[in-house]
Amino acid sequence: MLYIIGLGLGDDKDITLKGLEAVKKCSKVYMEAYTSLLSFGLSPNGLSNLENLYGRSITLADREMVEEKADEILNEAKSSDVSFLVVGDPFGATTHTDLVVRAKKLGVDVKVIHNASVMNAVGVCGLQLYHYGETVSIPFFTETWRPDSFYEKIRENRKLGLHTLCLLDIRVKEPTIESLCRGKKQYEPPRFMTVNTAIEQLLEVEEARGESVYGENTICVGFARLGSEDQKVVAGSMKQLLTVDFGPPLHCLVIVGKTHPVEEEMLEFYGL
Repeated sequence: MLYIIGLGLGDDKDITLKGLEAVKKCSKVYMEAYTSLLSFGLSPNGLSNLENLYGRSITLADREMVEEKADEILNEAKSSDVSFLVVGDPFGATTHTDLVVRAKKLGVDVKVIHNASVMNAVGVCGLQLYHYGETVSIPFFTETWRPDSFYEKIRENRKLGLHTLCLLDIRVKEPTIESLCRGKKQYEPPRFMTVNTAIEQLLEVEEARGESVYGENTICVGFARLGSEDQKVVAGSMKQLLTVDFGPPLHCLVIVGKTHPVEEEMLEFYGL
């Protein structure tokens, strides 16, 4: 059996009782380590804290292992119980959907245990979840690569008066361009996009496109470390949020659409 278990957003204690029971009976435990991270992922003792709580040794599964060596994990799950731990909810990233599809094709039984995700945790700011449009991802710009496909999606959301959740880039164990050219992988230092960088890039794209989809006076909500004890939520214009220090990762951003009076009342609690 392959158990795909959501860990929630905050710390090692956010796993559900059902998830913890599943982990304790598994012979092998993997932890996905590249689409997101818990707050403990930034501390030296984070993984050992998890292992102590769960009573199991944990193998970190990076992008290469999950996307290139998934069959090894699935073959183990044919004859024994294997856990695959995911920060947030298991289906918050398409990689995990692919893992389920591959498991089913190989005849491996799969059980999914859900948990909190950024997709619903952003509700803490008071913006109603059913007033959101399509979620977009904001990647780090480089000198030669400045994609802006998110712009059209934000435009369509704003036409309908809907809020837009922007998920911000996470760069973990990404090979350098130079190493790819040499055929021997060396990795960039981990990078986590801030709310500030996201807004700078959004405004750069708006200036280039010139369609007045949003601007420096557009109201947004910036989030940091959702689900953690020290989570930070700040509402204000793009211009105002550029001046805010949101602290350590992970960050995300919501571009606010048309608001209901109750939503506006909640946003006031987080205003600058």
